Amino acid sequence: MCIYKCMCVAVCIYKCIAVCSMSGRLLSSLVLLCVLCCGPADCQKKKETLMSEKVTQMMEWASKRSVIRMNGDKFRRFVKAPPRNYSVVIMFTALQPQRQCGVCKQADEEFQVLANSWRYSSAFTNKVFFACVDFDEGSDVFQMLGMNSAPTFLHFPSKGKPRKTDTYELQVRGFAAEQLARWVADRTDVQIRVIRPPNYAGPLLLGFLLAVIGGLAYLRRHNLEFLFNKNVWAFSALCFVLIMTSGQMWNHIRGPPYAHKNPSTGQVSYIHGSSQAQFVAETHIVLLFNAAVTMGMVLLCEAATSDIDIGKRKIMCVAGIGLVMLFFSWLLSIFRAKYHGYPYSFLMS
Repeated sequence: MCIYKCMCVAVCIYKCIAVCSMSGRLLSSLVLLCVLCCGPADCQKKKETLMSEKVTQMMEWASKRSVIRMNGDKFRRFVKAPPRNYSVVIMFTALQPQRQCGVCKQADEEFQVLANSWRYSSAFTNKVFFACVDFDEGSDVFQMLGMNSAPTFLHFPSKGKPRKTDTYELQVRGFAAEQLARWVADRTDVQIRVIRPPNYAGPLLLGFLLAVIGGLAYLRRHNLEFLFNKNVWAFSALCFVLIMTSGQMWNHIRGPPYAHKNPSTGQVSYIHGSSQAQFVAETHIVLLFNAAVTMGMVLLCEAATSDIDIGKRKIMCVAGIGLVMLFFSWLLSIFRAKYHGYPYSFLMS
């Protein structure tokens, strides 16, 4: 654009000089030489000035808030429009209360932890900035990008357009700050050490639990037979197995959302549609179903081995069969929903 304007000016100058001077050819050559030599340098200087202004403004915003809030105008000017020599990691979210997006609030907390870890680290530079676009403040940005769900994390590289890998796989990797940091490192080569604020809830809860156990042991110090009760240990072991097999450890490592709500339709999904991920609510459902199947098996065993009245044993047998059949069928239906193409079912399709 700069060269085009300079060429137009040169043409005008040439016409004026050609009329007033007999040495028009010589002057035109000089004018053209000036345009070719000075035009690109002038454009480059303007480009560098504009880039410097954008970086200065982004640094100023980042000094006030680790996560820069953007609307449509800021997004188009500082992210979409060139020139830009910095990457921007943006969380597209819907935090307003009327949106009722609980997952967005959880993801925002983790995103804030990541951005603060980068902003207040000794390695902080202007190579990467963190920003967010709320649906109620930048709905035009959502429409521009064809986005219909939140939260969503996108990386806008310093050069070129975002690729498929610049979209964070939230439902697979979860929104824990550590997982986001690994993804940012893959996309930008910037290593961020996540530093969380101290959380005393875990140690306090553990201390309270140990105090309760110690208190009970002290009160019953003259009668500790319950420690040798096989039913107590069997129940404790069963609870541990149910917790582990339902996927609670996976939740602790990956930090998946509790559920997923589609902001456009308002539909809430408690079961993840992929075999590579899960929701927290899904693990709770699976835990309850496994517990019900286990209870049914226990009732069947008791009905077969107990010495109680035959009528009660029949009731226990029927209840056990009902629990096993019903909840095992539901477990199979969940399995079929996650592993598409699984051919087997029981009672329910």
